[in-house]
Amino acid sequence: MNSGTWNKIIVTFPEPHLLQSWQWGEVKSKFGWETAYKIWGDEQKPDAAALVLQRTIPIAGFAAKLRVLYVPKGPLLRDWDDDELRARVLDDLQKLARERGAIFIKIDPDVPLGKGIPGESVADENPLGDALCVELTLRGWRFSGEQIQYRNTVLLDLTAHEDEMLARMKQKTRYNIRYAGRKGVVVRIGTANDLNLLYRMYAETSARDGFVIRGEEYYQSVWGTFLENDMLDPLVAEVDEEPVGGLMLFRFADRAWYLHGMSRDVHRKKMPNYLLQWEAMRRAKEKGCTVYDLWGAPNVFDESDPMWGVFRFKRGLGGTVQRTIGAYDYPVRPMFYKFYVQLLPHILDVIRKQRKSQIVRIHEGHEER
Repeated sequence: MNSGTWNKIIVTFPEPHLLQSWQWGEVKSKFGWETAYKIWGDEQKPDAAALVLQRTIPIAGFAAKLRVLYVPKGPLLRDWDDDELRARVLDDLQKLARERGAIFIKIDPDVPLGKGIPGESVADENPLGDALCVELTLRGWRFSGEQIQYRNTVLLDLTAHEDEMLARMKQKTRYNIRYAGRKGVVVRIGTANDLNLLYRMYAETSARDGFVIRGEEYYQSVWGTFLENDMLDPLVAEVDEEPVGGLMLFRFADRAWYLHGMSRDVHRKKMPNYLLQWEAMRRAKEKGCTVYDLWGAPNVFDESDPMWGVFRFKRGLGGTVQRTIGAYDYPVRPMFYKFYVQLLPHILDVIRKQRKSQIVRIHEGHEER
């Protein structure tokens, strides 16, 4: 299996995902994960496929190797309504986890529970999503307390004319896009030479807004890998040639994703983030994408959710909420799984504190320069 063959296989599925691409596996393999590429059925156009990541977790005092398996945004099935296929894929993934001696295997396929915000007149529920949740539970899978990816997101339809895309937006959003242009904000397509700058802006955003990011090496690897394969457009917003914000536009198959965004305090009142998103939509459409995934929406659709402010911004762009089943774990070694679930929050808390301290130092060091 090679990158071209694998990607040609998975782009044929109804919902191909960036995190199931060969390049995502390539990046993760540089940071402690082993990769396996599985298909079910005909090699040219299989019925199902899955990039499976495996990681060994060293824990002091334990001689046994503790492994976890993860299928990011997968598995991919040509038809989730096919009972026989669904059972075969789940059986094989459970078997693989047992053969590898894993504590558990995690999946988080993009099977929708519905579209729109629950309770609203335009909300549309998907019975298949609910049925799959019931089936997984009966099989011994558990809804995961560690939702690595966002369960819900906002999708923008890029098939319409630009005038129609603008018309779908909130009036305030359209105004801010035009306002940014009038105030001298311009957006350019970045290059590999901009990646260091974009990371510094990302670190500044993280320190200001209180979320934790990884170290620069990780993002340089992700961005560099996808940029080299023409699957990423770094967008840089500037005022008088001074960088004020950025956006990483990932592309795969006929979809685009907004995974990382960054901004500086300088010139924020000129609304560069609005123009960045509009140019990202135009760029994705130009590259043949039909859907733009804004990557993340609240779990609870009210102001109590910490993502509510970001969600209001995203929804103003004229998108549709998609709610999915989220991540499920299949515990292979229940006692170790219970230990892992109890210990994980403490481990993550330590890691987040360490990363936050590093990011603050990076930001402060940049300001001193």
